[in-house]
Amino acid sequence: MKVALFLTCVNDTLYPETGKAMVRLLRRLGHDVEFPAGQTCCGQMHLNTGYRRQALPLVKGFAETFERYDAVVTPSASCAAMVRDWHPRLAPRTAGVASRVHELSEFLVDVLGVTDVGAYFPHRVTYHPTCHSLRMLRVGDRPLRLLREVRGIDLAGLPDADECCGFGGTFALKNSEVSAAMCADKVAAVRATGARALCAADNSCLMHIGGALTRTRAGVRTVHLAEILASTEEEPS
Repeated sequence: MKVALFLTCVNDTLYPETGKAMVRLLRRLGHDVEFPAGQTCCGQMHLNTGYRRQALPLVKGFAETFERYDAVVTPSASCAAMVRDWHPRLAPRTAGVASRVHELSEFLVDVLGVTDVGAYFPHRVTYHPTCHSLRMLRVGDRPLRLLREVRGIDLAGLPDADECCGFGGTFALKNSEVSAAMCADKVAAVRATGARALCAADNSCLMHIGGALTRTRAGVRTVHLAEILASTEEEPS
């Protein structure tokens, strides 16, 4: 299988270790992964703020960059949802490429058919299902099925897990007070679990929650699902 890594803007700029973790993980499972240098933004920010015309070149560029791959894997449920749900609406000819784009847990469980990836992460962890993973991609319990197979992990259920963290991209800027209140509720739920690490499938949401966790000195770090799954006894995250 010819697999491409779609890293996304946030990860490329702020969380490159997540992309490196994905490459280590997929190579450990026996797959070659390429990083097409021509990839850019998927256009989600433009679309969400009403700039559909400006998003169109990015949509077409995405299809051209990834069309030669059997599968495109991304550590962002948010961007995967944008590509799969919106790209074919904006440019119907991109539907074929869009259908081959997978969020990491989907790719592992549905395409590769694995839940035990040989990971080791001896910490108490709680999992936050991000809005796009929950409501658009409908990944369901795939991330949890993967986490339950991680050796050494102490997985704690998150109260009101399906409640939004308040990020929502530009929502956090345009509605900052509401966003902060939603994040405060999420932080309280995370702290109630006694977890030392908060996991999710989107670093954008982890960035938002992580900022509040740091400001309140909660003693909880954020870690992307890919980094937990890539962690082993020999090479821990």
